[in-house]
Amino acid sequence: MIVRQTPNALKIFFTLRGSIIPKIYPQILLITILSTLITIIQHWLPDSFPYYGMATFTLLGIALSLFLGFRNNASYQRWWEARGLWGQLVYDSRSLTRQVLSFIDDDATAIDDGEDDNVTGRDTQRTMVYLTIAFAHAVRHRLRGTPPWADIEPFVAAIHHDRMRQAKNVPDYIMRLMGKQLGDIRRQGLVSEQVIQNMDERLTSMTIVLAACERIHNTPLPFAYMLLVHRTTYLYCIMLPFGLVASLGWVTPLICAVIAYTFFGLDALSEELEEPFGLAANQLPLTALSRTIEINLREALGETDIPPDITPINGYLQ
Repeated sequence: MIVRQTPNALKIFFTLRGSIIPKIYPQILLITILSTLITIIQHWLPDSFPYYGMATFTLLGIALSLFLGFRNNASYQRWWEARGLWGQLVYDSRSLTRQVLSFIDDDATAIDDGEDDNVTGRDTQRTMVYLTIAFAHAVRHRLRGTPPWADIEPFVAAIHHDRMRQAKNVPDYIMRLMGKQLGDIRRQGLVSEQVIQNMDERLTSMTIVLAACERIHNTPLPFAYMLLVHRTTYLYCIMLPFGLVASLGWVTPLICAVIAYTFFGLDALSEELEEPFGLAANQLPLTALSRTIEINLREALGETDIPPDITPINGYLQ
């Protein structure tokens, strides 16, 4: 994600970082070259392209603007919903950690994973908090389709690694481990039933976050609508110089390039925002968000050997 900047008036025209221009410059170049050729033909062979009233292009431009505006709003709504879901995950993670650390006594006696080895309440606290960290990292990797093992295995007990690697849905498997751990806490009477219920609500909320993110990731906007917008944008920008050249002359390439930048830019930006979980410049900084969860939760445990915050590089935050 691009970190908000306040460039001066001159830099606005030359800033490429976070701009959509690198994606759409072939289309802009195509329309500019086409407009230039048409302008040259009109200059050497006057009346090659008769004057057309602007009413047709105005009506088509309004229709195209409505299509692009609707798609842009739908894409931004998906982006903002995804950001809200990750904000909810940060909230749930901190709340669950606070409950675990507040209501489970450090010196309480517990049983680890149903085995005979007695462990302290402090070990139970660490297990729950570490699983919460692993869940956040696993959600990020699932949404981005990247291997999660280096980030999550340090926080999951080694006896679960083999089964975790075989799981179809890794964050869901980790959530089941958290549910089993919460059940052990209940059976051992480490906290009251009311606290168990509150903790389970946090796990349920985190599960909802996972399911909602998967819904956004697996359900793109209808392809037919995207195809309609693409076709209309190309047809409009290709036809535009034929209608402008008789009245604008040598200014036609400039005007057509600006209009192409506007329409193709909105189209490309909507396509980028439609999938908010990727690594593009305008997509969400999931790496920084999951690292924030890890830092906050390990700090709550009293650990000092915690990783640093992820800082923007050239104004870009992953």
